[in-house]
Amino acid sequence: MNRREAFAATVNHREPERVLVDYGKHIGSFHRLAYGRLRAHVPELGLPAEPAILDRMAQNIVLPEALCRRLGLDFRWIVPRWVGVTDVVIDGEPGYVDMWHTPHKWTDVGNYYAIAGQPLGSEGLTEAEIAAFDWPDPDQLAMPGTAGHTMFEGLAEQARYWCETSDYVVGADGIKVGILQTASQLRGYDKLFTDFALNPDLAHALLGRISAVINEMYRRYMAAVGRYVQVVVITDDQGTQKSLMVSPRMFRAFIKPYLKSLVETIKAAADVKVLMHCDGAIVPILPDLIEIGVDIINPVQTVVVGLEDTFALKEKFGDRITFHGGIDVQQVLPNATPESIRREVARRLYDLGRGGGYILAPCHNISFDVPPENVLALFDAAQELGRYPLQPPVD
Repeated sequence: MNRREAFAATVNHREPERVLVDYGKHIGSFHRLAYGRLRAHVPELGLPAEPAILDRMAQNIVLPEALCRRLGLDFRWIVPRWVGVTDVVIDGEPGYVDMWHTPHKWTDVGNYYAIAGQPLGSEGLTEAEIAAFDWPDPDQLAMPGTAGHTMFEGLAEQARYWCETSDYVVGADGIKVGILQTASQLRGYDKLFTDFALNPDLAHALLGRISAVINEMYRRYMAAVGRYVQVVVITDDQGTQKSLMVSPRMFRAFIKPYLKSLVETIKAAADVKVLMHCDGAIVPILPDLIEIGVDIINPVQTVVVGLEDTFALKEKFGDRITFHGGIDVQQVLPNATPESIRREVARRLYDLGRGGGYILAPCHNISFDVPPENVLALFDAAQELGRYPLQPPVD
C-alpha cells in the first residue's frame, strides 16, 4: 500500500498498513529558531542555514527535503505565495502591512510579528465603508520590489512533479485566511462580537465580502493545482483553551454558512478532501463542521477543554471525521523526556488510530522551547509504533 492508497484508506475510516505522519504547513512547522537548534543537532543532514520563511507572521520555515525524509513525513505541501505585502516601520520596529491592509509589528518576546491595528476597527463603521474598502485582488502580485509573481504562479508545476514522480500525499496548504480570523483581524474581536449581538446586518456585510474574496482565491488555487492534490487546508480558529469564542448559536448564525460555502467551493472545483485547522475547545461545533463537509480536523489540542480524552473523542466522532495532529506542543514536547514522548505517541496512536481515521502530527508550530532530542523522539516513535495492528500504550 503506497502513501496515497494509505491516505484514501485513512480518510475512509479503514486501517492502512500504518498511520501516516504529517508536518510542514503554515500552521504546523518549525519556528526558525527551533529549526536552527535542530539543524545543529543533526549536522549529518547538511540542512541549509537559512531556509525559506513559510509564514512571515509566525516566523516558521519551509521544511528542506532532507529534513522531511529524516522525519518520515508522508505529505508534501504546495504553498501559496505571499502577495500584496508592504514592508513598513511601526513605532520604530520592523513591520509589514498584509494584503488585507492590516499592520503587523515585530515583537522580540516571541520572535514573531503581531497584529498592530485593525483597518475596519472604527466605532461607527458603515456598510458603505465596507463596500468601499480596498479588498484583496486574487490576481495581485508579490510585495513591491520583488519578482512579479501572483499568489498561485508556478504551483501547478511543483504539484504535478510530486504527483507524477512520487507517492507522497500532495496537499494544498492554506492561504492563511479564514472567515472569523480575517473578520477579527479587520474589525477587532471586541467590535466584531458586538456587531454579532447588536448590528447583525453590518456583521453579515463584512463576513459576506470576506467570504467572497476567500472563495475566489480558492477557486483560482484549485484551478492551478486541484488536479494534482489530494487534500486542501482551510483555517479558521473558533476556540480558546477553555471554550468557543462565540456561542454555538452565534457560530451557526454568523460563521457556519460562510464556512459551508468555502468547503462547497473547493469541492466543486476539485476532487479533494478538506482539512480544517481550527484551534481550541471546539467539540460543541464539531458536528457542524462534519455536516458542512470538513473531512479532516486539526489540531486536536489535548490540553484544551473537551479534547483531553482522545479515546472518548474517537468513540464519539471517529466514524465521521479524520483526526490530524494530537501531539501537544505546549506542555508535552517542551517539557517531557524522550521516553515519555514515546508513551504519548503510543497513546494518541491507539486512541485516535483504531479503525483508521488518524494522521499523526504535532498540533501546532514547534517553537524554540522544544529540545531537538524531543523532536526526533516524536517522529521516530511515530515510525516505530504506527504500524497496524496498533498496540495500547504501556504505562
